[in-house]
Amino acid sequence: MQPIFPTLYSTLSPTALATYISQQYTLGPVQCKFIVRGVGDTYLVTAAAGQFILRIYRPTHRTLPNIRAEVELLTALNAADISVSYPLADKHGHHIQPLEAAEGTRHAVLFTYAEGRAHNLLSEAQLRNFGREMARFHNVSSQLQLSDERWTFDLETTLFEPLAAVKDYFSEDPASYGWLLQAADKVKTALSQLDSTVISTGYCHYDFLPKNFHFDALDNITFFDFDFFGKGWLANDLMTFRQQLLIDMHVGRLTAEQGEKTWSLFLDAYQTERPLSKEELAAIPYLGLGFWVFYMGFHLTHDQFYPLTQPHMLQSRFAAVRKMMEQEWKEVVAVE
Repeated sequence: MQPIFPTLYSTLSPTALATYISQQYTLGPVQCKFIVRGVGDTYLVTAAAGQFILRIYRPTHRTLPNIRAEVELLTALNAADISVSYPLADKHGHHIQPLEAAEGTRHAVLFTYAEGRAHNLLSEAQLRNFGREMARFHNVSSQLQLSDERWTFDLETTLFEPLAAVKDYFSEDPASYGWLLQAADKVKTALSQLDSTVISTGYCHYDFLPKNFHFDALDNITFFDFDFFGKGWLANDLMTFRQQLLIDMHVGRLTAEQGEKTWSLFLDAYQTERPLSKEELAAIPYLGLGFWVFYMGFHLTHDQFYPLTQPHMLQSRFAAVRKMMEQEWKEVVAVE
């Protein structure tokens, strides 16, 4: 028998996974459907008891300790009655399944299904539930210390390290790269002037865009996709939702008035469960640049994001980012 040709990224058979899950869990016979190819692979699992999500991680993206930390966090959040898609144990009590694939061992986790669907534009009821549930999540995540380490979100990891990594990709557009360097220094200066002792830290989701939470028919919310979570200022999570609103205003889905009303409703709801200091609110506009630069740096690390690293794509994206950030900072100055 010929050896398997060296492989970077395989796609596991849904049929074989259905057999494996039926044997490993107490769900009875199941069906398995491949639904998302990304930094990990996502399958929809259907059993008599309902629907579930199987996530298969890429070893180049998440290590076993990374996955253990995610399982520990979500288990703790579920135990604290935070509405999240959480990992399920198999009949032996194991949450993480090692699977021998062509490229080596991949790990899989079976999650509960987040009922409902994503909404791009949120109603007032949805905003209230979103704000309160994020604050409740932070009330728990600010008190946890996980057994396995995750990364930290700070100026180095979200701005300066990724900027150094992407320098060569801006060789055809030095003006945009120059702006990014200047903007990063502006952010560093602005954040250094804040009293960090009154800025809360803990585990952050760092991707609270509408694609990562569902509302059911009664507008109950469920969070999922904690793949990027790490430790840092909790204001980072509010910032990620702020970026969605900036996009919506930039492309015309929301007027400036509608966007600011949405933001105000969200903040009010959040603060019914957890207060925000003046420093945390002041940090949010400046943390936004790190969101875009952090994910740009991540795009360099995986082959499926190759199109996003091409000069014309970077130039187009960061022209929009520049416009949004400069408007955001202009409004901060105007308020001051």
